[in-house]
Amino acid sequence: MTGRLDGKVALITGGARGQGEAESRLFAAEGATVVLTDILTSEGQTVASEIGGQFHHHDVRDAHSWSSIVKQTLTDHGRIDVLVNNAGIFRIASMADTDQALWDDTIGINQTGVFLGMQTISPSMVENKSGSIINISSIAGLRGAGMAIAYAASKWAVRGMTKSAAQELAASNVRVNSIHPGIIDTPMIDEFDNAGVRQRTVDRIPMGRVAEATDVANLALFLASDESSYCTGSEFVIDGGFTA
Repeated sequence: MTGRLDGKVALITGGARGQGEAESRLFAAEGATVVLTDILTSEGQTVASEIGGQFHHHDVRDAHSWSSIVKQTLTDHGRIDVLVNNAGIFRIASMADTDQALWDDTIGINQTGVFLGMQTISPSMVENKSGSIINISSIAGLRGAGMAIAYAASKWAVRGMTKSAAQELAASNVRVNSIHPGIIDTPMIDEFDNAGVRQRTVDRIPMGRVAEATDVANLALFLASDESSYCTGSEFVIDGGFTA
């Protein structure tokens, strides 16, 4: 049986756990060669070992680290067909309580990391006249997010950068799309528990449940595959009807 990503090389940031882990495992199962990166070295190495992939320790805010990992991946595999900019952080904090450190960390990881990934990898995709870049935004990139102003700012930026990059790269057959998850059952959901608002938030979801990481991974798989060959510059919402 052939896989939907047979012959493709995919680089996935934040691949050690949560959505990134689910994407890494699914992509490998569908035939992709997976290179996953994270700051969680032990967990990342375990996932890579179990799926037959490669792991690199990686702070997505570091341009030099991006260059090194992309260069090594191209040396090892000759191409990068898919980039999933998945690494991100989420902290609940009022505007008054959002200090400079929280702002800088959130913008650095969620926004600058996505920019550096696209900037570093897209030249090889342009050269190959093929590629799919998948940026993980959020429903906070479609609407306001009370008590999470830094997170919302970063995810709106991801949405805008996605559209700009899609316009720039379309002529080279490189597609760029964003995924906008709602409430997903990953370690990030602990923020809702810590703030005591998880059940109240779930009650606002028309489907009445949070999503599993595999739900997002399945959508990412579609965008990584040739099945989505005419999709670029678009937002793909996966939120159980939260923003309907």
